[in-house]
Amino acid sequence: MSTDRSGGGRSARGLVIGEDGSERLPVTQHLLTEVVEPRISRLLFGDTRMAWLWLVIRVYVGWQWMFAGLEKLGSPAWVGAKAGVALGGFLKGSLSQMAGPHANVQGWYGAFLQGVVVPHVAVFSYIVSIGELSVGLALILGVLTGIAAFFGCFMNMNYLLAGAVSINPVLFLLSLFLILAWRVAGWYGFDHWLLPLFGTPWQPGPTARRSAPSATAQPSH
Repeated sequence: MSTDRSGGGRSARGLVIGEDGSERLPVTQHLLTEVVEPRISRLLFGDTRMAWLWLVIRVYVGWQWMFAGLEKLGSPAWVGAKAGVALGGFLKGSLSQMAGPHANVQGWYGAFLQGVVVPHVAVFSYIVSIGELSVGLALILGVLTGIAAFFGCFMNMNYLLAGAVSINPVLFLLSLFLILAWRVAGWYGFDHWLLPLFGTPWQPGPTARRSAPSATAQPSH
């Protein structure tokens, strides 16, 4: 049994023994602000041995986005002289779902569609087409997987808010897991080299450190 600064001792379990013989946590334990990550969480989201699982999920989600993007880019109703025709029809259907006490499209989102998207429907048609293809390619190749999955989630959320269900809930859920597993989700992909190269905001890699401005001493007056 070891001695504690509070005057008592330590039990075999590391607890402080008070003068009355009761056990309690050390004082420092009450000040902890970080919860230790569970072992299962570390295995799933931070262990490269599970990278094969995220590879399967990543390629599936990426293929869905890439196929949808290629289909739109090959359609003149989405890209080209008639850009915006297909999206305009989709928006018309979305706005029609605003009626009723339990509307599929919320009033605030319908106002956003009517005031922002509809007046610039051709521009958004290009954004949607290129965005879907870009997210799909990034996920399949494992390029900044976490960021690509985030933008995929963002598009899924907008489609759901616009009243389109289809496969969006499935892709949204899978993309959320890819975001959680961003450290290893692209291990079998370009992230195997990109993440160590660029690092993170809290732990910059060699490229980020080289591009950071060096601190120079200022002359005193």
